[in-house]
Amino acid sequence: MCLALIALGAAAAAAEEEDTSGRDAWVPADQIGGFYEQECQVCHGPTLEGTAQGTALVGRALSGGESIEALTRSIAEGAPARGMPAWRETLTASRIRSLALYILEKRARPRSENDYGLGPRPIVPNHVMTSQEHDFKLETLAEDILHPYAVAPLPNGDILLTERTRGLRVVSGNGKLSAPVQGTPRVYTDGVIQGYTYTGLGWMLDVAVHPDYKENGWVYISYGDRCSDCNALSRSSGEPVSMVALARGRIQDGTWTDHEELWKADQTAYSGGTELALGARIAFDGKGHVYLTIGAKGDYENAQDLSSPEGKILRLHDDGRIPNDNPFVGQLGALPEIYSLGHRNPQGLEYDPHEDRLWSSEHGPRGGDEGNVILAGKNYGWPRVSLGMEYDGSPIGQGKPHGLDPETLEAPRIDWTPSLGVSGIDFYAGEAFPQWAHNLMLGTLSRNEVHRVVIRNGEAVHSEILIRDLGRIRDLAVGPTGHVYLLLEHGQGSRLVEIRPVVKPAPSS
Repeated sequence: MCLALIALGAAAAAAEEEDTSGRDAWVPADQIGGFYEQECQVCHGPTLEGTAQGTALVGRALSGGESIEALTRSIAEGAPARGMPAWRETLTASRIRSLALYILEKRARPRSENDYGLGPRPIVPNHVMTSQEHDFKLETLAEDILHPYAVAPLPNGDILLTERTRGLRVVSGNGKLSAPVQGTPRVYTDGVIQGYTYTGLGWMLDVAVHPDYKENGWVYISYGDRCSDCNALSRSSGEPVSMVALARGRIQDGTWTDHEELWKADQTAYSGGTELALGARIAFDGKGHVYLTIGAKGDYENAQDLSSPEGKILRLHDDGRIPNDNPFVGQLGALPEIYSLGHRNPQGLEYDPHEDRLWSSEHGPRGGDEGNVILAGKNYGWPRVSLGMEYDGSPIGQGKPHGLDPETLEAPRIDWTPSLGVSGIDFYAGEAFPQWAHNLMLGTLSRNEVHRVVIRNGEAVHSEILIRDLGRIRDLAVGPTGHVYLLLEHGQGSRLVEIRPVVKPAPSS
């Protein structure tokens, strides 16, 4: 049994059987710092720097382990020989986990607390950067990008990218940024706050290139299909509503042609809320299927409702037809396009051809970002089960039984706690960095990092941080030559950056 499954079961059990003796069951998020000051500061220092009585909790390795499970265990069991009490005698499981998560968040805080791209724009370094397997450099390919969302390299060296409030654009191999492609579905420009888009509906979202693009030229896009006065919610609120839609077309001379709508929800399912919660990521499995992520941007309980597209990953034939072997075909009340359910906010989706598995990266609540292998008919738990916690510090589900079928409940293969703000993912292929072959590459939003994860038999066995403090990375993609493209998001101007190998000079004769 994988460690993540054990941890997920433990989290579910804790939610159902929370010990209510001793202190309050949990600590609200805005009070956790005060709780640390009350219980821990005398030994570990006000900024976790350590004192004569206790070791530092930042700037050094933790002897008991640095995962949320290891630190929770260390707090619960204590270290009596060193004078640290076993806190499980006086604190509930949720309060111990809240404290462990607070410590891990402090350990992981990036130097630039630039969560929404409103602070100083990070500098792209121009020196050679080293990693465990390869040296590399960063090069800025394009600037003055507005509200970026997705990047997709083309076989000829050009790069497609989307801007939420502008649409689809093309970056040439020499870095020239085209005007927005004409003829794509309409995008809306409201929801901009201080140069950063967080609210708003009707955006351009993901872009992906068909595996046989050289032969058929198909480009796939997802976007927020927006309407007003179109369902009961929009009429009662007086506000527009939306839902992600999937389409494909071709780009000819800067124009979107041959448009085909592949999937749209019934307008009764359209809701308010930010489209950043949809994910709307597109992936192909090389077997004629296209997948689409749809996060839970309305009522979180919709993620468990098979009549709603929210909180699901959909599977279609690449021409939009519904496969007959989808897991819920023929089930009364279920949408036949659903492939998996119980998703919160899947921000990355990619197929691993080396191991024949579909992976997603998903935002948890406070903690609990996930790397998931997506399997037919499986339930990924949201909003009943998560390795994260509610933002008020309470356990997921408020301690109520989750009521999910354990036979269909699928645990994450990777638990990123504290949260990375994990974003786009891709599997490495190419000649530029051969030692990264088949590794999972991922960007992060809140941590401002690029990670490389070694995957074996569907499990993460090693992880390396390749780049730190680069800024919010909204998406990431590997190009046909093996160069890696990063879409950096910032309120003062976003950029497209390339990871390229260091060319070593030929030895002199």
